[in-house]
Amino acid sequence: MPFADNQGIRIHYQTEGQGPPVVLHHWSLSTLESWYDYGYVSALQDEYRLVLLDARGHGASDKPHRPEAYGLPKRVSDVVAVLNDLGIPQAHFFGYSMGGWIGFGVARYAPDRFRSLIIGGQHPYAQSMEGLRQLVRYGVENGPQAFVAMWEESFGALLDQEKARMLSYDYDALLAVAQDRDSLEAVLPTTRMPCLLFVGEADGVCPLARRCAQGTDSVRLEVLLGLDHGEVIAQRDQVVPLVKEFLAAADQRRDTARAPHGSLSG
Repeated sequence: MPFADNQGIRIHYQTEGQGPPVVLHHWSLSTLESWYDYGYVSALQDEYRLVLLDARGHGASDKPHRPEAYGLPKRVSDVVAVLNDLGIPQAHFFGYSMGGWIGFGVARYAPDRFRSLIIGGQHPYAQSMEGLRQLVRYGVENGPQAFVAMWEESFGALLDQEKARMLSYDYDALLAVAQDRDSLEAVLPTTRMPCLLFVGEADGVCPLARRCAQGTDSVRLEVLLGLDHGEVIAQRDQVVPLVKEFLAAADQRRDTARAPHGSLSG
């Protein structure tokens, strides 16, 4: 099981496939295994080298219980530490929800290490995470079994493997993770890397995602009709074609920019 060390915090990661490197960063209350569950690994690994990681506090990565261990610069540096461990100078970034927030952090704190951003179900504006804290507190106070029962009653049945992972979560660490988020909107005018932003039409995030894309040439917005926050990432057949088209165009632009002046092709 490979780990990258980031100033004493071990970050678990896995790689799959061959091709241009793409970091996959999962959402809250999940692990890198979720990308397998929802079919993204099988859909992308034939064309890309996928770098999947467990965010600190999640999965097989270390789980500090101190809120100060989860500042955004540290979480971005976890991603960079994984790339360093693999000897990858630059990669594309694909994150959903919490992973999308990390993506905006990448644009602020490590833009030189990434070729493009794919951000789903997220925006760069300040957010209260009290709703997430309330969920996690239920697990802290009532235990994993009660948390899983509450989750399935509220959000629907879990896959067997999702349920097993949820039962093993460190809820005290997840409570430390769930801090309010400062605004990252100042990064928008300065970002030069291309960004694909996708969101469900019925997601409460959608109005702020639209606001983010307005007047920002580097951001392309795709709204998936009729879908809410939880439904979007499950719609692999709608999301993957957008991702592949965007990544192909981003790599083509990069290759064109690096080509010697006056070179001919065809």
